[in-house]
Amino acid sequence: MQSMDPRAGHSDQRLSSPAARRNREPILATLAPLLSEARTVLELASGTGEHAVHFAAALPDVRWQPSDPGESARASIAAWRAESGLDNLAEPLALDVERRPWAVDGFDALVAINLLHIAPWSVTEALLGEAGERLPAGAPLFLYGPFLRDGVPTAPSNEAFDAELRRRDPRWGLRSLAAVSTLARARGLHLEQVVEMPANNVGVVLRRQGT
Repeated sequence: MQSMDPRAGHSDQRLSSPAARRNREPILATLAPLLSEARTVLELASGTGEHAVHFAAALPDVRWQPSDPGESARASIAAWRAESGLDNLAEPLALDVERRPWAVDGFDALVAINLLHIAPWSVTEALLGEAGERLPAGAPLFLYGPFLRDGVPTAPSNEAFDAELRRRDPRWGLRSLAAVSTLARARGLHLEQVVEMPANNVGVVLRRQGT
């Protein structure tokens, strides 16, 4: 989970996450080949906006559309966007994943980083439902974060993190990758790849089925 603190030495609305700075390069290394044919990427729960700026700068041919339901997060994203001057980074949208159908069109890839475990299971259901209905055939959905995996021991740090999340909100917690992939399959998405990431996280690549 990313903590967000005001950026030291700045009086503007930019927030900064140490986790985002640490994981942005490994995530980008996985995302870049997935998005080789994408025109517009919709990022859900963009948080501070640091990922959006980093990815948009690295992928100039992709229009990056950040979003977040939180007003302070959107203010931070907008402030980072203004500072970056990137033409391919759009203004952040006020998007609540559970409010379906989403009031946004034209995206051909979806990205959700550190979302599923700090939200109720209904958010996972809504996300996979929209992806299954709205993504073009063959388009990717990329999820990043800690997951529980069958046959893979859960790291002690992830066990402690899961317990902390459930104390904060019983509806939160690390998600079973098997449960996510089963629901994804029922929504017309197939699990293509699971990529090992730093700090006991994984990148999960799903694709919209169909021709």
